[in-house]
Amino acid sequence: MDLDEWFGRKAPLFLEIGCGKGRFACEAAKQNPEINFLAVEKSGNVIVEGCETAKRECISNLRFIKCGAEYLEKYLKDKSVDRIFLNFSCPFPKAAYASHRLTHKNFLEIYKKLLKKGAEIHQKTDNMHFFEFSIEEFSQSGFALKNVTFDLHNSDFEGNIVTEYEKRFSDLGQPIYRLEAWF
Repeated sequence: MDLDEWFGRKAPLFLEIGCGKGRFACEAAKQNPEINFLAVEKSGNVIVEGCETAKRECISNLRFIKCGAEYLEKYLKDKSVDRIFLNFSCPFPKAAYASHRLTHKNFLEIYKKLLKKGAEIHQKTDNMHFFEFSIEEFSQSGFALKNVTFDLHNSDFEGNIVTEYEKRFSDLGQPIYRLEAWF
């Protein structure tokens, strides 16, 4: 896929995997017009809302793809992504489904191919066990970690864009876990 042609310009590319209804992608794209945003979701029923919002609000630097993360290599060139966002990915709590988690080593290997040198992955979740799993997977896969917080909303982190799930869980008083990883 020729992203420069699809966006009509050459710009850094930020990728959100598992964008859901696109709230984060739409807001991030509006706040960063100099960045091209690609939002990926495998559920067609869900992604439609994000597409409609982007169209209605004329967000020209945002595109959507309906696919699973395991297929991203088919669409994107190696070393083409400047940042990946993993916001409130399904934690697949049963150990038997660990390989489905978007921070499993198999997915991290795909991301390594897509990320430019020094590019980052930003992860947010409400699930402590998934977060601990992610820290371990990132570390074992050669990623370095920074800005790790076990309570985002009570930290000094600035510039957070609140997702739909994040609002729901933080309104219930649950902590939000966040990290940045780079390879």
